[in-house]
Amino acid sequence: MTLQVAVQMDHIATINVAGDSTFALLLEAQRRGHTLFHYTPDRLAMRDGTVFATLESLSVKDEAGAHFVLGEKRRVALSQMDVVLLRQDPPFDMAYVTTTHLLERIHPKTLVVNDPAHVRNAPEKIFVTHFPELMPPTLITRDLDEIKAFRAEHGDVVMKPLYGNGGAAVFRLTADDLNFGSLYDLFATTFREPWVIQRFLPAVKHGDKRIILVDGEAAGAVNRVPNEGDLRSNMVRGGAARPTDLTDRELEICARIGPSLKAMGLLFVGIDVIDGNLTEINVTSPTGLRAIKRLGGPDIAAQIWDRIEDKRRA
Repeated sequence: MTLQVAVQMDHIATINVAGDSTFALLLEAQRRGHTLFHYTPDRLAMRDGTVFATLESLSVKDEAGAHFVLGEKRRVALSQMDVVLLRQDPPFDMAYVTTTHLLERIHPKTLVVNDPAHVRNAPEKIFVTHFPELMPPTLITRDLDEIKAFRAEHGDVVMKPLYGNGGAAVFRLTADDLNFGSLYDLFATTFREPWVIQRFLPAVKHGDKRIILVDGEAAGAVNRVPNEGDLRSNMVRGGAARPTDLTDRELEICARIGPSLKAMGLLFVGIDVIDGNLTEINVTSPTGLRAIKRLGGPDIAAQIWDRIEDKRRA
C-alpha cells in the first residue's frame, strides 16, 4: 500500500529531530514507501467549501541539521490526500480550533489523524475530567473563593493554565504559600480562561509517566523525571527520560479510557500518570515515541502506521 500523506505541523526546520514524535512518524512513513507532503497551518484555506493547502513534497533523513528536503510549493485540495496528520503543537487556541473545523470537511474520506472534531472537543485538561475516579482531586475555575476552599481542603496544590502545554506556567503552592495572592492576580490578568488546580502529588519527584495508546490500546511508556529543584517533568523543560514498565494500575487506567479513545477516532494519544493518578489525556500532538524506542521500548510509530494502513484498507 502506498499512501499520499500530508502532515500539518510547525515548520519542519524548527523541530528537534532527536525527540520529535512527528519526525518519527515521517521516518516510518517514508520507510514504508508513502509519499509525504508538508504544510504549516497558515497555508490551510477553504474556498467555496473545498479545503486546500499549499503543500511541499517532503523527504526526511535522521540527521540533525540535514533532516529534511522540501520540494516546490503547490496548491492542492486536501481531499486528494489519503491521510492528513494533524500534528502542530499547541497552544490550543482559536487558530488551532479553526483548523479542526476545516479538516473536518475532508474527514473521514481523507483520514485525519487524530479525528479533528474530537481533537476540538477533547481539550487535554478538560477531556480527562470524564474519568474523575482515575484522577487526583481537580478543580477548574477562575473563582477565588472556589480556589481558596480547594486549598483549604487539600493543602499543597498545583495551579496551571487550562490550555497550557509543555509545562509552561505550572506552579506548586504550599498550604501557607504567601505568593498565592500575587499568583492569582497574575493568572487572572494573563489568562481569560479558567485554570486547573489539582492536589499536589509528592510522588512526581519519582516521575510523571507518559503512556502512549494506539487506537485505544496501551503501546509503551517512558518515565519523565524532573530535574533537581523543578516541579515539571516535561522533557522540553529538562525532564530526564527513563525506561519503565506499566503497573497494574496503569493498565487499568488504559483499559478504562481506551474504548472511548477508539470510538472517538483518537488513534495516537499520550496520557500522563503520576503515582497511579491520571492527570492529562493529550490528543493534539502527543510526544514520547522517540524516547520510548531509544530506551529499548517498542517502535510505536510502526504500530501507528499499521493501524492507519488498516483503516485505509477498510
